[in-house]
Amino acid sequence: MVEVFKTNISKVRQSKTLIKKLLAHFPASYVNIDMDDCDKVLRVEGEDICSDKIITLVMADGYYCEVLM
Repeated sequence: MVEVFKTNISKVRQSKTLIKKLLAHFPASYVNIDMDDCDKVLRVEGEDICSDKIITLVMADGYYCEVLM
């Protein structure tokens, strides 16, 4: 399963911190943030991922996050 999100993460340091947080909740997943894309695309790939949980975790750190269709 792959979920893709639009975010407003603007710094590499922020992305690394957020990736660590997401991997703590979804340890068997692959997490990546494309900092070069205009939508700062967050991609989460794994078996047991939940879009709502990902959005909640990202927004809890003060970032914008929505599913890209």
